[in-house]
This record gives sequence, structure tokens and C-alpha cells, in this order.
Amino acid sequence: MAKFFGNLNAVMIVGLIAAIALMFGLDGDMVTGNAIGRWLHLFFGVLWIGLLYYLNFVQVPLMPTIPDELKPAVGKHIAPKVLFYFRWAALLTVVTGLYVAWASGWVHQAMTLQAPFTLIGVGMWIAIVMAANVWFIIWPKQKKVLGIVEATADEKAAAGKIALMASRTNVLLSLPMFYAMVNANAG
Repeated sequence: MAKFFGNLNAVMIVGLIAAIALMFGLDGDMVTGNAIGRWLHLFFGVLWIGLLYYLNFVQVPLMPTIPDELKPAVGKHIAPKVLFYFRWAALLTVVTGLYVAWASGWVHQAMTLQAPFTLIGVGMWIAIVMAANVWFIIWPKQKKVLGIVEATADEKAAAGKIALMASRTNVLLSLPMFYAMVNANAG
């Protein structure tokens, strides 16, 4: 059993098989592209925001307390992996959310903030801004901070400050975005 739970890929595959069995075993007549899209949207959203909160509540605040000789482990091994899942989960959350809105028939109304889809539309726009922060501000700046692209010490320090502000902006935006997503009841 320890070998199984030590293998994340195996755990994810069995979890996926269990979800598919549940879908088709207990709810087969309700399985649609929209239902699967909602499920994927939730999965990618939890992964994205979970990593956002991990970075902001755990990794970033603890970095100053980590001994200098251990910091390369975070910068060279942990952070790049976290940022890989973080940025792809952000993109896939937005893509699956747009798919759900399209499959439900209200993507245009939501994106143009028309009633009764105004609240979900605001949530969608907030999520798009957050994902843009991830891809166009946080990730390029973190590549400098982590040494993935060459940068001077001053450039790394400046990039780190900008990445932190963009990341904290996403933490701030996550709260109204959650409210909009949970309370929209648009379908």
C-alpha cells in the first residue's frame, strides 16, 4: 500500500478511474460534456488556487527562515515544479470555465456582463485577469528569480518584488472571484 500511495501518477489514475466509475455507475444518464467540463474546471481551479495559497501562505513567508545552503533546493527543484503546475492549472481553469459557459449557452452574456449572468461574468473576468498575471507577469519574473533565464542580482531582486505583488494581487482577487463563482447560480 505504501508503494501505491508513494506513486502520485498511480494515485491520480486510480482516482480518475473511480470518478469515471462513479459518473457512469451512479449518474450515467447525466454525464455530458458540460458535466465533465464542470468537473475538470473544479479540479484545475482547486489545483491553481491551492498552489497560489501554498506559495503565498507557506513558501514565500518561509524563504527568509530557510538556511542559505538549503535555498537552492527550493529554487532549483521545488519552485519550478510548483510554478509548472500553477501556470498550467491557471490556463486550464480558464479554458474549462469558458467551455462550461459556452456549453451552457451563456458565454456571450457572461463575458458582456448581461443580466442574469453579470455576477458569473465578473467572476470570469477576474479569473482571466488572474491567469494573465500568472502567465505574463509572475512566470516571466519568476524565471529570472529562479535563474531559468539570465538576470543580474538587481534584476532578480526587482523581478521578485514584481512577482510577489502580482501573486498577492491574485490572492486578493481570489476572494471576490470565489464569491462570484459560488453565488452566480447561472446554470
